[in-house]
Amino acid sequence: MRLNDLKPAAGSKSARHRVGRGIGSGWGKTAGRGHKGQKSRAGGFHKVGFEGGQMPLHRRLPKRGFTSLSRRYVEVVRLHELQKLGADEIDLMVLKQAGVVSSLAIDARVIASGELSRKVSVRGIGVTKGARAAIEAAGGTVAAVGVEKKAGKKQARLVERRKAREAAIAAVGKTPAEAKPAGKPATKKADAPAPKKADKPASK
Repeated sequence: MRLNDLKPAAGSKSARHRVGRGIGSGWGKTAGRGHKGQKSRAGGFHKVGFEGGQMPLHRRLPKRGFTSLSRRYVEVVRLHELQKLGADEIDLMVLKQAGVVSSLAIDARVIASGELSRKVSVRGIGVTKGARAAIEAAGGTVAAVGVEKKAGKKQARLVERRKAREAAIAAVGKTPAEAKPAGKPATKKADAPAPKKADKPASK
């Protein structure tokens, strides 16, 4: 067989459907578009999923769940891969250095696949229930490390509002004497006597 003898398998390729080439083919004149109407015009396409103004199917159907954006960066690790590692303490960095997971991985999860006969200590990565039982049966331990999330601007504003509200509630509960700041007592000036009016002369 030579390169010039290669050809597609029989039936895998079909001739291009040519329209508007005469009435003899059955696809001439209007080229299968029919007479008049939006779909017969050039550029008469509206958009995918449009149903003439009624509620389209993709909006009528109920939605549930979500697609995790970080799922592709969570790797799966099997028990037999832990068996091959030379380290006794295993975390995400050890797995990356050994090439078990990708360098782009942000997390890993150990599943119960394969056998583990040596003692290992797993920390900082996820472990399934079956994998945890297998690790502990071999004399190993599993320590989950909690990741502290950085508080964003929105969370900081909520904390400030909560503190201000608590301070206002505490101020309302205090007595007026406690609410006033401690300082020098205010002294009132003695009221000066009002000036006397001059007596009018007696009329004759």
